[in-house]
Amino acid sequence: MFDGLIAFGHSLASFLTVETIAYVLASSLVGVIVGALPGLTATMGVALMTTLTIKMPANIALLVLVCTYVGAIYGGSRSAILLNIPGTPASAASCLDGYALARQGLAGRAMGIATTGSVLGTLIGMFFLALFTPLLGDLALKFGAYEFFWLAVFGVIVSATLTGGDPLKGWIAGFAGLFIATIGQDGIHAYERFSFGNRDLAGGFSLVPALVGAFGFAEILVAMHERRPPVVLSKLDSVIPKLKDVWHYRRTIARSGVIGTFIGIVPGVGEDVAAWSSYAAAKRASKEKEQFGKGSIDGLMAAETGDNACVPGAMIPVLTLQVPGSAPAAVLMAAMLIHGVKPGPMIMIESPQFVYDVVAMMLLATLGILLYGLTLTRFLIQVLRVPTTIITPMLFVLCTVGTYAIASRLFDVWTMLLFGVLGFVLRRYRFPVAPLVLGIVLGDLMEKSLRRGLVLSDGDLTPFITRPISAVLAAIIVVVVLLRLPPVQRALRRQVA
Repeated sequence: MFDGLIAFGHSLASFLTVETIAYVLASSLVGVIVGALPGLTATMGVALMTTLTIKMPANIALLVLVCTYVGAIYGGSRSAILLNIPGTPASAASCLDGYALARQGLAGRAMGIATTGSVLGTLIGMFFLALFTPLLGDLALKFGAYEFFWLAVFGVIVSATLTGGDPLKGWIAGFAGLFIATIGQDGIHAYERFSFGNRDLAGGFSLVPALVGAFGFAEILVAMHERRPPVVLSKLDSVIPKLKDVWHYRRTIARSGVIGTFIGIVPGVGEDVAAWSSYAAAKRASKEKEQFGKGSIDGLMAAETGDNACVPGAMIPVLTLQVPGSAPAAVLMAAMLIHGVKPGPMIMIESPQFVYDVVAMMLLATLGILLYGLTLTRFLIQVLRVPTTIITPMLFVLCTVGTYAIASRLFDVWTMLLFGVLGFVLRRYRFPVAPLVLGIVLGDLMEKSLRRGLVLSDGDLTPFITRPISAVLAAIIVVVVLLRLPPVQRALRRQVA
């Protein structure tokens, strides 16, 4: 524990320069703005910033991306409270009580509560990130090809189950992502598949252009299709949070921080599930259940604490297992690989200091959102007045130029456009996009692990279900699938009734 504190101190000291503080302030501001603008997601913000940080040193680039990530999740509460429109999916739960408080003339107090919950939630998640990552890293060393295969399947199945109303649509999107991951040369013998003689396609689809398209260009198409009207903002009272609110709801903060962190650890679930789960837990434990949805400070505090605690939680499987805990974490993992940082089971042996670098980045990002939440809220909300007709062309230019700048390949731009159209179509027909992206990210891991396991066992499938960790993961997957099948759900409802 003491060694960890020393390592964290070294990491924090390395970032305390004028240059890095300027990057923290700028990237946190970008994140807050991206999160505040309805329709723009944290994933889109991190993906765009990834394309703009390619030439930066690795530590600075990742600091910028972490600050953007944290800022965007926090920024979504601005439009949720003022407009009843979640700036990001993670802020949907905040609309219920945040907007109700704003209608009561307490918009400033609601924003102060959201800022408090966001900051404390991130700090709780940071604590678990620093505590669990070394422990989970030691456990990850026991993972072999068999365990990583089931872990990849688990990530896709769970993500598809929890991110959409219809689990079948989620599973279809997830397996579509796994198929897309097989396009191009295989990772073991470099045999070309589904390339149809195209040299660019033989290399497969690059991850970052695909993510920028699925979350960036797709959002542009959605905004153009919906033609969102200009917004009308309500007046603000004081945004400084009251200490009595923080102390009175301390149990909600602690509970939501723990729930958000552990939901973040589950591969591919994300901040929106963390927010709703924390909100539901707070409502069950509250003595004022009737106030929820009508302006409950308890509900708003729970939602904002849960979704922000999920951010550090989602980094735990990224660092130890190379499996993203959420869609923005998947982009962040891709950025790590681009900058030569290899997360995974060996990270505590090869780069133990990097784990504490990430914790220090989270702390600086938290201080950034605290600063903007308390001092610049009145100015930041004016960004919501910017017409969509101005924002969408700017975003399209960033998507195109940023994608091309990664490898100077026109094929990457076509990839971005293709996945943007695909993401738009999926949204139109209510298919979740997160399982598709997670399938693309985990497809390579799943395929390599399956083939390596078969080589090690000489074609025998038995080790995939007889090794202890593999058996547990396989059993969890079967239970999750069975519980989400419509006949099983109907039978469970009849028993409860």
